[in-house]
Amino acid sequence: MRLVIVLLSALLPLAHSQAPDPFAWLFGWSQRSYFDSLRADIKGGACPEECDCPHSFPVSMYCDGRGLTAMPAIPSHIKYLYLQNNAITAVPDSALTNATDLVWLMLHYNQLRSEAIGKKAFVKLASLERLYLQHNNLSSIPSNLPHSLRDLRLNHNKIEKVTPADLEGMDNLTILYLHDNAVTDMSTSLKDLKSLTLLDISNNKLTKVPEALPEHLHQLYLESNTISSVPEDFLRRFTQLQYIRMAHNQLTDKGIPPNTFNVTGLVELDLSFNKLERIPPVSNTLQHLYLQANQIKEFTLGSFCSIVDVTSFSTLRTLRLDGNEISPADIPSESSLCLRVASNIEV
Repeated sequence: MRLVIVLLSALLPLAHSQAPDPFAWLFGWSQRSYFDSLRADIKGGACPEECDCPHSFPVSMYCDGRGLTAMPAIPSHIKYLYLQNNAITAVPDSALTNATDLVWLMLHYNQLRSEAIGKKAFVKLASLERLYLQHNNLSSIPSNLPHSLRDLRLNHNKIEKVTPADLEGMDNLTILYLHDNAVTDMSTSLKDLKSLTLLDISNNKLTKVPEALPEHLHQLYLESNTISSVPEDFLRRFTQLQYIRMAHNQLTDKGIPPNTFNVTGLVELDLSFNKLERIPPVSNTLQHLYLQANQIKEFTLGSFCSIVDVTSFSTLRTLRLDGNEISPADIPSESSLCLRVASNIEV
């Protein structure tokens, strides 16, 4: 009897209520989902009004070209942050403490000064792979950059010196842009960059080739400096190097040791706008050679082919010799055998 009374008392409230809503479970799920997402937004931080955080790409935040003069608040879930084309002058230590998941940080085309970047500003960004700081007013490389970086762009600044401490521990760095600065000395700052494949330090104030270049380089750009010579055998250990550009320097024949550029694997060599009087010997596997605007007085076929016959020939496709002291009449007749692949020879 007691069991029946208990059951009736449990069912009594239902008897006096309306019929149950068959979609109540859906409302309950939607309500839970809404509040869960709301809590997540509160935890991660809301998107700043001056930026866009698209629902289609929720881990990105677009603040580029908004006239910003200071760093905005960054939600913790953001991985891709676009702040380029603003007038930001500083990155305080606290600016990125909430954004520890950042993978890309785009700060190019701003007004950043080295003294206005906190020494711990980037310390917590353990997942950062790309950092773009080009076209700012930096006089030195920021301190304590993440070791996770793969692509670092510092070109078009006012950097005068690069020290070993600036790039210490960057084993993952593959791309380094330092061109269009005022660098006079790099010391041995590049020796530990084991993964570096592209190095661009053109248009600086270097008087010599940097010491201890990484062995896995694919592309080396040194043009528009005041380099007059290259070290003995400086290319012998670069088994993967394909592109060298040293145009607009002060290179002379005396400053280039014999067979410096006669290395296999090289695809393109640019020595234009220097002070060479002879064509330096190159490998018969080279495909593009730029020697225009030098002081070359003779077309030496032996620079391309040590032996000229049917089976031994150069794979050179492009040869620029215009702006020198030779003419088409100086090209020997045997060149059609040696340079049989060349489709573009300018004299």
